Amino acid sequence: MHASKYGNGAMVAEEFKHQMEARGVAVSVHQVRDIRPKELPAADLYLFSSPGRMGRPIGGMRRFLRKVDLAPGTRYALLTTEGAPQPDKDTGKLPTEEERARHERVRPLMNETLQAKGLSEVAEDAVFVTGTKGPLEEGWQHKVEDFASRIPVEP
Repeated sequence: MHASKYGNGAMVAEEFKHQMEARGVAVSVHQVRDIRPKELPAADLYLFSSPGRMGRPIGGMRRFLRKVDLAPGTRYALLTTEGAPQPDKDTGKLPTEEERARHERVRPLMNETLQAKGLSEVAEDAVFVTGTKGPLEEGWQHKVEDFASRIPVEP
């Protein structure tokens, strides 16, 4: 399930689907505005993807996750699209992970909502967007491939 305003999340979702299908796993991709959160199809794992806006998941995804009705223990993963770290204007240094964590709360907020419902996270990561509308960071396909390899696959 992805929310994608400029198409970056849709590209990441399709690449994830491609990577998982190469491992023999069937994947269905849905835009959150096209599917009802209380009527999700049965799945072994749900992947949720949202772009970050001002350090938070976009409103459509936040509303979707609040309405999701899945059984406690259901497995999920997060693969978000977030703004690439920018160097400090004065020092030219990139922010540390701790500094980014104070401002970028996309995945923590999504986790908070899903874990409050009793769902169980198996993996999370972010693909960076280098501008407001894109493009995605260089080598983003390899990042998605690495993420997909961390998803446990049942034989």
